[in-house]
Amino acid sequence: MTNELIQDLEWRGLLYQQTDAEGMASLLNEEKIALYCGVDPTADSMHIGHIVPLLTLRRFQMHGHSPVLLVGGATGMIGDPSGRSEERQLQTPEQVEQNVQGIKKQLEMIFDFDAASHNAAKLVNNNDWIGQLSLIDFLRDYGKLLSVNYMLAKDNVASRLDQGISYTEFSYMLMQAADFVHLYDNHKVRMQIGGSDQWGNITTGLEVLRRTHDEAAKAYGFTIPLVTKADGTKFGKTAGGAVWLDATKTSPYEFYQFWINAADNDVVKYLKIFTFLSKEEIEALAVAVEEEPHLRKAQKALAEEMTRLIHGQEALEQAQRITQALFSGDLKALSTGEMRDAFKGVPTAEMTKEDKNIVEFIVEAGISPSKRQAREDVTNGAISMNGDRIQDVNFIVNESVRLDDAFIIVRRGKKKYTMVTFQ
Repeated sequence: MTNELIQDLEWRGLLYQQTDAEGMASLLNEEKIALYCGVDPTADSMHIGHIVPLLTLRRFQMHGHSPVLLVGGATGMIGDPSGRSEERQLQTPEQVEQNVQGIKKQLEMIFDFDAASHNAAKLVNNNDWIGQLSLIDFLRDYGKLLSVNYMLAKDNVASRLDQGISYTEFSYMLMQAADFVHLYDNHKVRMQIGGSDQWGNITTGLEVLRRTHDEAAKAYGFTIPLVTKADGTKFGKTAGGAVWLDATKTSPYEFYQFWINAADNDVVKYLKIFTFLSKEEIEALAVAVEEEPHLRKAQKALAEEMTRLIHGQEALEQAQRITQALFSGDLKALSTGEMRDAFKGVPTAEMTKEDKNIVEFIVEAGISPSKRQAREDVTNGAISMNGDRIQDVNFIVNESVRLDDAFIIVRRGKKKYTMVTFQ
């Protein structure tokens, strides 16, 4: 019998490779299990490309299974060769620990860690066991289990042979295999999930588990397909770079805008992959995309669900408030901090803090091309500062106009914004 959770994962397009589809479905029908997904702390924040396996693991928790979140304090010191064409830059132990702490906070936004729950999520760090292994122990306990030929045949290694791969990164899959063995023995973990680039690591872990347990281990693994955009471009990137979960790297407003700008051809797929909305809710939104795309109901639902999940209700409301203020042109409804967030990506000009006539000011800032045009723009009501229209050509731009004594938002016409900052 097909498992209900498996059916949901298939409908959402979240099942790619499975080590034993029939066995996995049978196991999930028979019992609630512990399963894990690993995150290496290569930065102090995850970006949205990292969270697809984690959100999938959260679906298991919602069906009564117990998620184990592994933060790779040890493997993060080594570097996973999967999906890369060159060696990673090694990080210091202090950098890795700082990154671990940043990622822990983000995992707590996604999972239920309430100890009172029968299937509360667990957070583990593989430095707690791998860090205790001596080199001799590691080579004897794990290095002898697999042949070099077996490891060379794995895609994550084979793809690097032309460019070269260090012994350090070559050993990574054995370290991850040691994780699976430890979690199987100490946390009763029966399954590992990961992105499609983790297939080689997952199957290696299962092979090592089989060899260390005399083939008695019944464990499984599956991967999730790479998320792509309908136009073939890479998902999760903007002109400003990756979309981070850390609010100091990607503000909640920018995060909200990323999702609300999803193309009609992508939005239903994203709703399935990233949100916990039901099949019925998503299918209703799919109809809205077809019949009334101008209302962007699906995009609004996607942006709301994701921003609330990662940043909370208050940050969602702030992002919506900024969006509405920009749409209406009522910038006075925003706080100084909200204005700074809202206009982070607009063109900027830098000026000194001396008082200036508005005509000189907007020419020097590059907002109007000449003094004649600047006078016309002011007289015609085309210039606003921080949401206030200025129509007096004798107006003086001084400290009273500057927000935090640091910047002014100038609008020319309906949509051309410039952030003028001051030295």
